[in-house]
Amino acid sequence: MYKGVALSVLASVTFGVLYGYTEFLKPLDSEHTFAWRMLSTLPFLTLFMWWSGELKLIAELFKKVFQNPIYLLWLFISSLLCTSQLWLFLWGPINGRGLEVSLGYFLLPLVMVLIGCVLHKEKLSRWQLLAVILAALGVIHEIWRIGSVAWETLYVALAYPLYFYLRRLFKSDHLGGFWWDLFLVLPIAFYLLSDAEALSIIEHYPHLIWAIIGLGFLSALGLGSYILASRFLPFVLFGLLSYLEPVLLAAASIALGEQVAPEEWLTYIPIWCAVLVLVIEGCLHLYKQQRQKRNLERNIAKTDARINDQL
Repeated sequence: MYKGVALSVLASVTFGVLYGYTEFLKPLDSEHTFAWRMLSTLPFLTLFMWWSGELKLIAELFKKVFQNPIYLLWLFISSLLCTSQLWLFLWGPINGRGLEVSLGYFLLPLVMVLIGCVLHKEKLSRWQLLAVILAALGVIHEIWRIGSVAWETLYVALAYPLYFYLRRLFKSDHLGGFWWDLFLVLPIAFYLLSDAEALSIIEHYPHLIWAIIGLGFLSALGLGSYILASRFLPFVLFGLLSYLEPVLLAAASIALGEQVAPEEWLTYIPIWCAVLVLVIEGCLHLYKQQRQKRNLERNIAKTDARINDQL
């Protein structure tokens, strides 16, 4: 489980870095940025899978398609659910819908917790229940403050949990499944970059070549870690840890000069407290494990001493 927690934290930190990294991608629009992101992420993801010995997972899914062609339909649905979210993440802020998209990311962990409890029969610890209540207070305040729930909000909050749930159901919840998600969207990426404007921007701004390479590396690191974390963690804990991302995004926004409006504090403070509660639970769990380990070592030492005395 600790591996899953570490991967989830790494993903959230990387997404926080990516939020500020978009400044290096100007003047690309959301569609061109999405296309370049897909094209540059896949090679780094493939390289990582080769290094970790997981390239066989790609072939395993291909064998499933060969044995049961209907399985290809699931891979297309999985790709649509995944890449449409990646597109929306870029499209929202550029088109003045960033608030609606961000609210979806606030709702997302609560929906995942609900799925974990209802469909996977996972139970909340007392600390996790407190974190859920705090996060829910922040989300309810944000919905009340905005006054409505937009389609962008609902899509983020519902499509991602459906994506992760179906991945487990169809047994593609590994990097091989994510590789196919990106591979199947390549024709759309090439189409978006087929116009003359896409290449002329690169010619006029040569630094974008390095920026796109960096985008691919960070995307592969963040998304790959996120996908792996979803495999190693229970749905409940995976959902709650997702609140670290909006916390880091808010911190990145403040670092870039943005300010939190007075009416937004009642949204952020409960969510920050929810993350703090999870950190406290994790520290207490580590402390208990260390204490149990020391007690076990002490008991073993006493037993050895007793045996030596008898001898």
